[in-house]
Amino acid sequence: MTDALWILLLAVLVAAALAAVRRRLPVLFWWLVGYPAVTLRVLTTYRATMDACGLTVPASAMRRATARMVGRQAVPVPPRRSLPLPTGSGLVMRLRMAAGQAPEDFNASADRLQHAWGAHAVHVRPTKPGRLELRLVGWDVLADVRPPRRRLRTEPLTLPLALREDGHWHVRDFRTVPHELILGATQSGKSVYLRNLLCGLARQPVALVGIDCKWGVELAPFAARLSALADAPDRANDLLDVLVDEMEARFRLIGMKGGTGPDAVLTSDVWGLPEKARPVPVVVVVDEVAELFLATSKDDEKRRDAMVTKLIRLAQLGRAAGIYLEVCGQRFGAELGKGATMLRAQLTGRVCHRVNDETSANMALGDIAPEAALAATRIPAERPGVAVVGDSSGGWSRVRSPHLTLEDAAAVCRDTSGLIPELPRLDTFRPVVAQPSAAPAAQPIARPVTG
Repeated sequence: MTDALWILLLAVLVAAALAAVRRRLPVLFWWLVGYPAVTLRVLTTYRATMDACGLTVPASAMRRATARMVGRQAVPVPPRRSLPLPTGSGLVMRLRMAAGQAPEDFNASADRLQHAWGAHAVHVRPTKPGRLELRLVGWDVLADVRPPRRRLRTEPLTLPLALREDGHWHVRDFRTVPHELILGATQSGKSVYLRNLLCGLARQPVALVGIDCKWGVELAPFAARLSALADAPDRANDLLDVLVDEMEARFRLIGMKGGTGPDAVLTSDVWGLPEKARPVPVVVVVDEVAELFLATSKDDEKRRDAMVTKLIRLAQLGRAAGIYLEVCGQRFGAELGKGATMLRAQLTGRVCHRVNDETSANMALGDIAPEAALAATRIPAERPGVAVVGDSSGGWSRVRSPHLTLEDAAAVCRDTSGLIPELPRLDTFRPVVAQPSAAPAAQPIARPVTG
C-alpha cells in the first residue's frame, strides 16, 4: 500500500511539473512531450487521415493487379511524405502530391488535419510544382510573444517586427515593400508595432522623419533619434515640401551618375549608386493620418489636398530615391479627401490591428484579400498586438508584436542619437531635445560653532 501511494504521489508530481512547464516553457514541453506524441499520432494514422480528408488517389493499375493476385483490395494511395521534422514551434513534413492534386485541396482540409492530429494549427505552403510543405503548430505561439533570443540575420532596411501564427517572423523589408499602411483602434497594439519599427530603424544608418499632428505626443518620445518632426498641419505641409525637394535632388543625382564617362553607373535607383555616393535612406512615419487631413475651412481643404498630392508623389517615386512611407491611423479612406484612395493604393504593405468596424478592415485589406479583412474583424479585444498582415500578392497572416514599453523604446532612441545622418534640408525641422538637468549641488548645512 505504501508503494502504491508513493507511485501515485510521484505521478501527481510529474503531472504538476509538466503542467507548469507547459504553461511557462511551452517550447521545452513541446520537445519533451508534444513532438513525440504528435509524431507518433501522425505516423500511425497518416494513411487513414488522408483517406478520411479526401486527400488520397486510387491505386495505380500495377498495384490493383498485384492486389488481385494476392486476393486483396487495392487501397487508395496518400501523398508521399517525409519524416516529421521538429521545429521551434511544431513539426514540418514535405509532401509530394499525387497526379490531380493541388495545394488548394490541402488548404481546404487544414482544419480537419488539425483536429485529427491534435495540433493547434496546420499551415500549407507550396514549395515547388508538385510539392508542398505541411507545417503543424504545437501551441498558440501568439499567446506570449517575446523578442527572438538570437538576433535574426537581416539585410539593411529589413526588420523582424512580429511573430506569425505559423512560428516564423514577419520581416518588414522596405526594399521589397517600400510603403505600408498601419490601421488599428485605440489600445489595439498599433503603437507597440510602431515602437518596434522605430527601434529597429534607430539602430541602422537611416534618417527618421516624423509627422504627428496630435501635437507630437506619439512621436515626441523618440525625438532624440528623429531627423525631423512636424507636430501641426502647417508645419507638416512645409516638411512635405522639403521631402519632395530632397526626392527631386536625388533623382538629379541618379541622372548625373547614369550619364556618360568612365565613372558612369547605369542605375534607376539610389541602390545602384556607389556606396560613397549613395544618399542615406529616409523613412517617413505619418502618425494618425486623419488628424493630418482634417479640414474645417476652405483653406484647410486646399492644404489637405496639397499634402495628399505630395504624399502620392513620394509614394509613387520615393522608392527609387530611397524615401519610404509608414502611414498609421485609426481610419483611412475617401472621406479623408481627394486623392486619399489613390494614396492607399500605393501603400502595398498592410497591417490591420483590431478595428472598430468592418469598414475600416475593408479599407486596409479588402482590396488585397476579403478573407483577410474578415479575419481582422475577429481579433479579440483582450489580445492587443494581434494583427493581420497582407501584401499586394494576396497573401496574409496573423501576427503579434512583442511587447515594448514606451520607456524602453525612448531609451533605444536616446542611445542611438549619434546615428542621425547629415541631411541639411531637414535641419530646420530637427526637434529640440530637452537635456536632463544636472542634479543641484548639495548645499552646506549650517552648524553652530562650538568652542
